[in-house]
Amino acid sequence: MNKINDTKDPMGRAIADYHSKGVADRLRVFSPMFEEDEIPVQTLFREYDDIPEIERAALDMVSGKTLDVGAGSGCHSLVLQQRGVDVTAVDISPLSVKTMKERGVKQVEEQDFFKLEGQYDTILMLMNGIGIVGTLERMPEFFRHLDKILAPGGQLLCDSSDISYVFEDEDGIIDYPDTDSYYGELTYRMQYKDSVSDAFPWLYIDAATLEQKASENGYAVEVVSQGNHYDYLARITKR
Repeated sequence: MNKINDTKDPMGRAIADYHSKGVADRLRVFSPMFEEDEIPVQTLFREYDDIPEIERAALDMVSGKTLDVGAGSGCHSLVLQQRGVDVTAVDISPLSVKTMKERGVKQVEEQDFFKLEGQYDTILMLMNGIGIVGTLERMPEFFRHLDKILAPGGQLLCDSSDISYVFEDEDGIIDYPDTDSYYGELTYRMQYKDSVSDAFPWLYIDAATLEQKASENGYAVEVVSQGNHYDYLARITKR
């Protein structure tokens, strides 16, 4: 696995700063399709009562040996750990991994999801963690890897959003971008201080498309909760 240099790890630097100082500078997000945005770093350190309802629902559905993918500061893993769950947190950010260890997450790995080994009864991909798939074209690879790491009878819990509302005008007409790509396939860069990430693909997938792609690859999708911002929680299981 290629290590991420600190100057290419804005998310990790922001998380590390907030952990050590209690404050952080702006974690800026850029995409060709949207105006500049930012992630409030303190939201990555929320405790259970402050976590969005959809994420709480996912945590309450966890059972067995659990994998927390893209764990960031470890807020979900810490909740599960306090409940006695055997949870392993993984992230590709070395500074995030270091911070999680300092925060008391017992099992942490600096690892790319697509290179993970072992088997898990529950796999968590929260805060739109399934976005790491990047494109619809990569979904078959995602499910092939799931075949390897999801234990028999296991479940994957993920949340995502249908961002078609972004393209809706004041008359309620949706005008999708004039491209051949799925409208939920975005490209981002992040910046924190002088740390700037390389551009990376990110996927927002609507529930119907997720169900279709899962079915094509031998999986079933159950939408178990819907939020107020076009977001939803899905439970994915082997058919």
